[in-house]
Amino acid sequence: MRKKNNLSRRSFLKTTALAGTVGVIGGGGATGLLSSCGSDNKKSKNTPLREPGSYYIPELPDLADDGKELKAGVIGCGGRGSGAAFDFLNSANGVTIVALGDAFRKPTDDLAERLKKEKNIDIPKDKRFAGLDAYKKVIDSDIDVVIDCSPPFFRAKHFEYAVENNKHSFLEKPLFVDAVGYRKIMATAKQAEAKSLSVVAGTIRHHQRSYVASLEQIMNGAIGEITGGAVYYNVGAQWHRERQPGWSDLEYMLHDWFSWRWLSGDHILEQHIHSIDAFIWLTGLKPVSALSFGSRQRRVMGDRFDNFSTDFLMENGVHMHSMCRQIDGCTNNVSNYIQGTKGSWTGTGAVGGEVVIKDLKDNVVWEFDEEEEKANHEQTNPFVLEHVNLVNCIRRNTPIEQASEAAIPNMAAMMGRESAYTGLEKTWEEITASSLDYTPPGLESGQVDMSIFEVPVPGTGKNI
Repeated sequence: MRKKNNLSRRSFLKTTALAGTVGVIGGGGATGLLSSCGSDNKKSKNTPLREPGSYYIPELPDLADDGKELKAGVIGCGGRGSGAAFDFLNSANGVTIVALGDAFRKPTDDLAERLKKEKNIDIPKDKRFAGLDAYKKVIDSDIDVVIDCSPPFFRAKHFEYAVENNKHSFLEKPLFVDAVGYRKIMATAKQAEAKSLSVVAGTIRHHQRSYVASLEQIMNGAIGEITGGAVYYNVGAQWHRERQPGWSDLEYMLHDWFSWRWLSGDHILEQHIHSIDAFIWLTGLKPVSALSFGSRQRRVMGDRFDNFSTDFLMENGVHMHSMCRQIDGCTNNVSNYIQGTKGSWTGTGAVGGEVVIKDLKDNVVWEFDEEEEKANHEQTNPFVLEHVNLVNCIRRNTPIEQASEAAIPNMAAMMGRESAYTGLEKTWEEITASSLDYTPPGLESGQVDMSIFEVPVPGTGKNI
């Protein structure tokens, strides 16, 4: 909980509305209020870290522009895929979904039933595909946009096939789980850019108005030069699925993909990427190296860790501490913190939450006003706003390519993960150039042997 200063929130906002500056995001009307209540603001102006126009600020209206009809296909129809399907449909008029694909039949049928019931969209059975090759059948359908929410291991291959077939893409995070996937994503991103295809990634902070306003403030020098920070994603235990009679090892792992490293990338990558991304994006700094430790204390399924703690050395020599945990009965903390020479920035909560800048005396000098956002906007959900931006970029013929940007925090999380697994420091150059490949033997034939997967033990040289 942040320390309160002398002003009440109502008085503070009234004062800053009169004395502060107002920053408007694009044409969307979301505001960020920067007060002049600290004496330091009167003595010197901010020195921008980067000049306006040198970094991307998305327009975030409630609804995308009207335009040509866009037909989408969904790959991965579970909870996140179903959510993304409705996010896409709620982002614009004249958009629809015409094909569904998943490793299994039931999720496609379940999503089809929901689409019919809630949106009156009829997905015929011959457009509901099942199996590991379902992604090709969805992409080969008459669609304009791919919504890929499959287990992360498959994302790079799906993206490659989508771009080969000239489809725009929404790619849920993370984009890859190993170095082979990283290089495929980066190569495909260049092809997408060359073809003027739009690609938006599911790193939602980039479409959360409070964080976009924060980017403008930080880049404008509101907290000065960056000197360090810390990011947290400490929550309770997450979902898993029990094995059912008749399932093969591969079927079981696909149903319970969240529990397996080769499918999910572990939770430092699959979930904590949002926090790591926030620091990297808001500061513009890339990681140089990672030294990490982690372990498996309470998790009973799969082969993942349930906690990580990582010291990241960034390219300007400052350090960022990263901590994530998925264990019940412990103190939870989902927040991001950046320290600068003039003050600090803090963002709390997984979605929404308090976003503030304080001076060096712990006085709040800027705070994103969620109530004002709600007053000015009907749509405040960043999961929908990322699709608003995607549709606008397609319809306006102003392509966006976010895969290569999202690959940076993705790779950072991988560095932390591999350091924890091995007990060794890992560098950006080492991991990006490595032969690390999480593809299990027997995947092509469907004869994956679950017994080969063991939980890593740091210092032993054993991994996967």
